[in-house]
Amino acid sequence: MIKAARKAAGKLKRDYGEVDQLQVSTKGPADFVTVADTRTEEMLRESLSFARRDYGFLMEESGAVIGEDPTRRWIIDPIDGTTNFIHGIPHFAISIALEENGEITAGVIYEPVNDQMFWAEKGNGAWLNDRRMRVSGRVQMNEAIFATGIPFLGRGKHEPFLKQMGAVMAVSAGIRRFGSAALDLAYVAAGRFDGFWETDLQPWDIAAGIIMVREAGGMISEVNGGDQMLKTGSVLASNPNLFSELAQTIKKASK
Repeated sequence: MIKAARKAAGKLKRDYGEVDQLQVSTKGPADFVTVADTRTEEMLRESLSFARRDYGFLMEESGAVIGEDPTRRWIIDPIDGTTNFIHGIPHFAISIALEENGEITAGVIYEPVNDQMFWAEKGNGAWLNDRRMRVSGRVQMNEAIFATGIPFLGRGKHEPFLKQMGAVMAVSAGIRRFGSAALDLAYVAAGRFDGFWETDLQPWDIAAGIIMVREAGGMISEVNGGDQMLKTGSVLASNPNLFSELAQTIKKASK
């Protein structure tokens, strides 16, 4: 997975350097797909298929592909943070997860601009390049920084989110919105953010981040406490000290 991400990132970085000349087509309101998206996805699929010929795929651009082994599949987002990418904002990542029998067992989130390779494997911890990652140890909401994704044109429920954000703003040290759910979860695992929540996400946005947070000692669920994040697109992650309080804060604001 790491080799596949690095191989695809070489061309992706060159595309980013020529972002003004990219051919961009509209996929929906404020949601874009670029030539770089499809090329990166094809490269990842080729590399991963060579390594494990019988595994299936779930990909942002190409959809689902059933493999000879129906119990295992790769979940791929070729560029998480596409809008950042096409606007020349250097905050985007390649995300790859391995799902086995319905469980995420490994994940890679690679941020190519700064060569940050976040990776995790079930039972083997979470890592940033060659350094072990752990979630933050903060215990007070008023000292904590949280990340989220803000709804935009044509996406998400704006009014409920504004209530949630207002409630978290009132008790925390701040909220950040960087535009890549994959990297938000990787940053929680690395202890950079103390927590993250968002709804209306896709499986490829969060699959790799789920195991990363868990292997770094964090807690993750749906915003309402369920465990079907990949199906609902709802996610709340935090260190164990703040998880319940963050969940309760958002729950009260959602009523």
